[in-house]
Amino acid sequence: MLSERRLEVLRAIVQDYVGTEEPVGSKALTQRHKLGVSPATVRNDMAALEDEGFIAQPHTSAGRIPTDKGYRLFVDRLAGVKPLSTPERRAIHSFLDEALDLDDVVARTVRLLAQLTRQVAVVQYPSLTRSTVRHVELLALVPARLMLVLITDTGRVEQRMIDCPAPFGEASLADLRARLNSRVVGRRFADVPQLVQDLPESFDTDDRGTVSTVLSSLLETLVEETEERLMIGGTANLTRFGHDFPLTIRPVLEALEEQVVLLKLLGEATDSTMTVRIGHENAHEGLSSTSVVAVGYGSGDEAVAKLGVVGPTRMDYPGTMGAVRAVARYVGQILAES
Repeated sequence: MLSERRLEVLRAIVQDYVGTEEPVGSKALTQRHKLGVSPATVRNDMAALEDEGFIAQPHTSAGRIPTDKGYRLFVDRLAGVKPLSTPERRAIHSFLDEALDLDDVVARTVRLLAQLTRQVAVVQYPSLTRSTVRHVELLALVPARLMLVLITDTGRVEQRMIDCPAPFGEASLADLRARLNSRVVGRRFADVPQLVQDLPESFDTDDRGTVSTVLSSLLETLVEETEERLMIGGTANLTRFGHDFPLTIRPVLEALEEQVVLLKLLGEATDSTMTVRIGHENAHEGLSSTSVVAVGYGSGDEAVAKLGVVGPTRMDYPGTMGAVRAVARYVGQILAES
């Protein structure tokens, strides 16, 4: 374990390197930070940090820069994330409060995260596998054609047209709508098939074919719409950090085009725990020079999806983590109130 003094030196190196983009020397550290020790002691501490792999010298006669290991320790030993300012919080509220529907919420969240952090923002749509049914609406278009509308607790709306085997009266439609909702509202998608499997048997023989057709369409919607969806924004922000990538940002851009890669980066949305993966902790080779800050969002303690940012390892971790957490909390409130 590092002594508290050497940890303080590491913190100072990370803060200065993130702020100045220049390797940090011992003289600059003692001038900018009240470390309470002589420059000679700081040099000794820096030598020890380098021996243990927390900092490195990019070239001869240069100062030192943090390594992935150094950033990792810095993040793990953070006393706290940087809170957003009152104007920033007010901007989040006013911008997201104007969202019209779930698509708009996700689009606005991506833009907001990219602007707040000046990184690449990634937002996962709420997963239907973790959603519950808020309402199922059935609308008659013509006597033998219906529209099924599925609304989730996270505000997702899925529509499907249904061609019925025979005309279906308004009274029968109202009866099916009421019985269907009584069984599935508030229940998880995974539970729906078992909850409705015997429903056709409770209808008159003439109506069972149409009821079965409606249920088949509902179950197909549940299956097909479980595919994960993402929205990404702020990719142009990477051009500001060209010198932070060893050769070119092209491998990073190519990796960001792969949805499977992005889903793995965000991780499984099971709770609201924040994760920070730094440099080579990212399994995809093209992202070995980046860091990912991600957190789950949803109503209550359970996350229905994740959002986060991708940027160079030379990142303002306290500020980025604070922004990501604040946006996630507010998006969760919107979903809970929608």
